[in-house]
Amino acid sequence: MAAKKNVTVISLKNVTKQYRIRHDRGRTLKELFLRQGIYSEIIRAMDNISFDVQKGTTMGILGSNGSGKSTTLKLIAGTSRPNGGSVEVNGRVSALLELGAGFHPDFTGRENVYLDGAIMGLSRKVIDERFDEIVEFSEIEKYIDSPAKTYSSGMYMRLAFAVAVNVDPDILLIDEVLAVGDVGFQRKCLERIDKFKSDGKTIVFVSHSTDAVRNLCDQAVWIEQGKLQIKGKTDKVIDQYLSAINKREEERLSKEEVEDDRWGSRRGEIAEVGLFTPDGKKQLTYKTGDPMWVKILYRIKDTVTEPVIGLAIHRADGALCFGTNTSEKGQPLETMRGEGEQWFRISALNLLPGDYRVSVSFHNMKKTETYDYHDRRYRFKVLEGPPVEIGMFHLEHEWPGWQTVPEKTGKAGRTRNREAG
Repeated sequence: MAAKKNVTVISLKNVTKQYRIRHDRGRTLKELFLRQGIYSEIIRAMDNISFDVQKGTTMGILGSNGSGKSTTLKLIAGTSRPNGGSVEVNGRVSALLELGAGFHPDFTGRENVYLDGAIMGLSRKVIDERFDEIVEFSEIEKYIDSPAKTYSSGMYMRLAFAVAVNVDPDILLIDEVLAVGDVGFQRKCLERIDKFKSDGKTIVFVSHSTDAVRNLCDQAVWIEQGKLQIKGKTDKVIDQYLSAINKREEERLSKEEVEDDRWGSRRGEIAEVGLFTPDGKKQLTYKTGDPMWVKILYRIKDTVTEPVIGLAIHRADGALCFGTNTSEKGQPLETMRGEGEQWFRISALNLLPGDYRVSVSFHNMKKTETYDYHDRRYRFKVLEGPPVEIGMFHLEHEWPGWQTVPEKTGKAGRTRNREAG
């Protein structure tokens, strides 16, 4: 059934939430005994935030660590109260705020299902009716009567999610829990979330993954340092959020101290290296598949013979990702002097998210003399990539789909050949 439009089910008005953090700078037993050096600090997690969520909307909340995202969900769930402003929620809420929140470590999985259901307001009869479905969804049938303290983080998440989605909530709150567990179970969770959407349920989803927010959410809000930056259509919010992240990351990278790992005879010098977009804009942050252009300015004091410029990309942990040099174009110049530039163009930077370093070398063809070598001096970051891929590189690929092969029975006319009919 389609959800009735323009019905507000969550409303935050001028909400402020602050915490008092105690610090202890005591260094001696006397200072600790006299409580000297102890002071407190007020942290404002939410600062005059207002927004509404309409019935049937899937709302994403974006922001960096400590920005106030999780605090927002706790206020909506009712597990925390604001210091100022108001939070109004209309409907049954099921919340996945922290891994296994509401679970007692000494209780079995079975006992925790009933405990968690009771916290959400369900009667024992209702939980009895849904228990088998909860356990089946969680995929931990073998361990349902084991103490929760023996569970892995993935098992905790499976059971917590299974309870949350099987109590028939009007509003589902999800705080980054899909980052836990194997890919298969994550997909299963996403399928259930899609069903919630099609049933007209309201979902509020906190995630660091802009891909997940873009794929799941109709609307989004961006909160930074406790302040609401923007609310609106998902693509618009994500674009502004990523633009700010890129700018901040580029400022950080440009200020980072770089070790002077440089050597060579300096008969030829690498004068400058820059990373660019195809339209000539300097850039230090990318996403998987973006083009990258590297501009290398060189200066040659004396005539050099058969000059070669090389380039390599390393991951931050030192793993070599790629290397090449100008000799792949064939016979190099016999001699060279003066100043010039060399461009290196990557049509698709198929690296997965992480920190990377660029090395640039200037040497002769026979590698008997290195004129100048800049070892991992130039830094860049890949911020976004495909959500379920791991490793170092993105490879173009596809899964053609499941193809069931008929069992071989030995009976006349039955065969494993799919074309035999």
